[in-house]
Amino acid sequence: IESKVETGRGAVATILVQKGTLKKGDAIVVGESYGRARSLMDFQGKMVPKAGPSTPVQILGLDSTPAPGDILNVVKNEREAQKIVNNRVNERKALENATVETKKISLEDFFASAQNNSEVEKKVLKLIVRSDVQGSFEAIKTAVEQIGNDEVSVEVIGGGVGAITDNDVSLASSSKGFIFGFNMRPVTSARRMAEEKGVDIKTYSIIYELINDVTLALEGMLSPEKVEKYIGRAQVRETFSIPKVGTIAGTAVVDGKIERGCNIRLLRDGKIIYDGKLSTLKRFKDDVKEVKNGYECGMSLENFNDVKVEDLIEAYVMEDKKRTLESDLGI
Repeated sequence: IESKVETGRGAVATILVQKGTLKKGDAIVVGESYGRARSLMDFQGKMVPKAGPSTPVQILGLDSTPAPGDILNVVKNEREAQKIVNNRVNERKALENATVETKKISLEDFFASAQNNSEVEKKVLKLIVRSDVQGSFEAIKTAVEQIGNDEVSVEVIGGGVGAITDNDVSLASSSKGFIFGFNMRPVTSARRMAEEKGVDIKTYSIIYELINDVTLALEGMLSPEKVEKYIGRAQVRETFSIPKVGTIAGTAVVDGKIERGCNIRLLRDGKIIYDGKLSTLKRFKDDVKEVKNGYECGMSLENFNDVKVEDLIEAYVMEDKKRTLESDLGI
């Protein structure tokens, strides 16, 4: 039903007997955990020698914390229990290795490619989560894996109940993931390894803060939205054709300003005739960075010469706007 690690007691599991009788001293297997039932405690906190059907008891003696829903079985001895668990672990690892092989590119190359390729199918934030009790671990795992959209998501690739270990750091390093601890800290060797491998470990005592940080991390992985920013307009008053240069438009800035290097639209009777880049911007014979409203200037457009008197030249730039998951959902 529940499992946790208690200081001085080790792994503690609460179970509900369904069939037969569990006795103190029995060799037991629960999922990938095994051991011997050293003690049985009833719901009143009293030690009992055995527990029959429909009886909930808390047991000590397992080597690790099992997951809620794992079935407990009594076996002949601890050697047989360990053999069963080893087989289960090997089967799981074989399945995980097969899964990792199919995702090898995304695991190893995702973060590098995400910076340079806007067409990555989906960006996945990989987490290893450690918690003080199994119930909290399951709640955190469920909550963070529900965050995201079609572009970014969260995958909890490891963790469980107990302190952050060297194995957690190795997994985070190989998968380019991060480690989150809820009411759990790393052991000394794991902290040192994390510093050596550059693995980020964050610890929390409030679930909301953990989930909020995951949300912020996902939003940082979203590709920014390109937003057009209007700068100004100029009206063509004269045109000059210069050999080997092309058409120069003599203009007057009628709104805002014109900046060198900005994007340009040429408007004729309200219709867009050209959309490209400003090639040159001059006042008299001097190159300038900008020309403000009320001043005259000369300009030329990249690879375009069909400029006529009365045309309007509109200047704009494209800026990156940070996206949020809430804005993507229309909240």
